Amino acid sequence: MILASLIFALIAALLHVYIFTMESITWTKPATWKRFSLTSQADAETTKPLAYNQGFYNLFLAIGALIGIIAVWAGAPQVGWTLVFSSCGSMLLAALVLAASGRKYLRAATLQGTTPLLAVVLGILALL
Repeated sequence: MILASLIFALIAALLHVYIFTMESITWTKPATWKRFSLTSQADAETTKPLAYNQGFYNLFLAIGALIGIIAVWAGAPQVGWTLVFSSCGSMLLAALVLAASGRKYLRAATLQGTTPLLAVVLGILALL
């Protein structure tokens, strides 16, 4: 179960790196802002600073999970699991907040929250 937990943490981290790319690098490209339900280039420009900040938040969560995975495999399980649980737990909680924001966000929240949920649950079961 340890391997499965870390694989789900890795998938969650990679997804959050992808989200970072969209929010902080390609936000003003039509393909990106349309994906986030914006209706105009002007809206993308207006929300760009907010998206930029949000993207880095996602990147930092991903980095925490990745360092945690590396630490577990490098023989520092206490540090590693602390980072994995903290990062993936934050990803999961953010997905719950997104889901609570409205029905139109349920699909995105499910996508963002499933892999960190599995990482946390399987990690806890593995360590019990």
